Amino acid sequence: MIAANKTAQKMGTATREAVGNLETRFGRKKLYIGAGIVALVIALILIRIFSTGHKAAPPHPPRPVMVAKVITKDVPLYLEEIGTCAAYESVQVQAQVSGQIIARHFKDGQDVKEGDLLFTIDPRPYQAVLDSAKADLMLAQANLKRQEELARKAVSTPQELQTAQATAMKAQATVDAAQVNLDFTQIRSPINGRIGLRQVDVGNTVSAGASSAVLVTIDNLDPIYTDFTIAEPDIPEVRKYLGGPNVKVLVEPPNTNVPPRSGSLYFIANSVTPGTGTVQARGIMANPDHLLWPSQFVHVRLILDILKNAMLVPNDAVQIGQNGPYVFVVKPDMTLDLRQVTPGQRQEGDLTVITKGLKPGETVVTAGQLQLAPGTKVAIKSSSNNPAQQPVADQANQVP
Repeated sequence: MIAANKTAQKMGTATREAVGNLETRFGRKKLYIGAGIVALVIALILIRIFSTGHKAAPPHPPRPVMVAKVITKDVPLYLEEIGTCAAYESVQVQAQVSGQIIARHFKDGQDVKEGDLLFTIDPRPYQAVLDSAKADLMLAQANLKRQEELARKAVSTPQELQTAQATAMKAQATVDAAQVNLDFTQIRSPINGRIGLRQVDVGNTVSAGASSAVLVTIDNLDPIYTDFTIAEPDIPEVRKYLGGPNVKVLVEPPNTNVPPRSGSLYFIANSVTPGTGTVQARGIMANPDHLLWPSQFVHVRLILDILKNAMLVPNDAVQIGQNGPYVFVVKPDMTLDLRQVTPGQRQEGDLTVITKGLKPGETVVTAGQLQLAPGTKVAIKSSSNNPAQQPVADQANQVP
């Protein structure tokens, strides 16, 4: 304590000596004026610092966002699969009689009708057999007529008449068989369809029977089948709507601009395929323009039912957070409300069904969700490129 007092005394003595020196050098009046100016500057600086420190921070400007209305619309309940097309009918044309092909009556790849002539096999051997059979038939018929006259006169026995009748019937059967073989020398199309690439040419000899070579293949492309599979977990849902009025099959070839081809569910298997856990299914649809081809891969949408007045929002409105899917709802005061939702299937037009969490007519944020939080003030901006993301006033007039 004594040491501190001594130090203070020394500082006071030094200060008085310094002031005295300044007074001697500049004069007392000038010294007081300079000290007053310095004190005023310091006071102004302190006032500015304290007034700035206590001033409230300016509010953040509203964040720009794009929005859309929650709309209601009838949409399909569906399953999406990958399928392949199959011909409605497919026939491998084979020879029914043996012989040499002497003519071809089609071009590879052309459309043919049932009964159109495709190949001609040399008919001469079969014509000769038919002529011989007809001659035998004439003799048998003449003998039968004579036996009938003798029987009326009671000259011949009944056994002779029966033998003549049997001989005549056998001769007639031989003629019929020979005529069939002769007809088989003209190979005709059994169905309507498109013919494939021929496997034999004129001059080749073909044989009849099960082991005979395939001459050409014909596929009926209108209507056409589409084969696909249904996953085992989806079977209960399919069975629920099976046979309903809204069940149908939509088929769309990839990388085309044509609308999906609509058809009906033709077949569904009664058992699950071992090893794959799927059930075979088949649709059928008209194909007059031959857009669909056998073995072509297609996108298949199995429509099960129509959801009436489903709530829809743009896909971009649905975000994923720690608690699951959510959307930002714009309230009337232009602040945000974070709403947990239950999304359903995606629909055409980049829309998503919302089964729970929203009400029709509410406004949701579709773009600009970065750094948004509940209660944030927003400002709506428009976009001329995406009709699903528009100001509230415009969106209300463009409900699809």
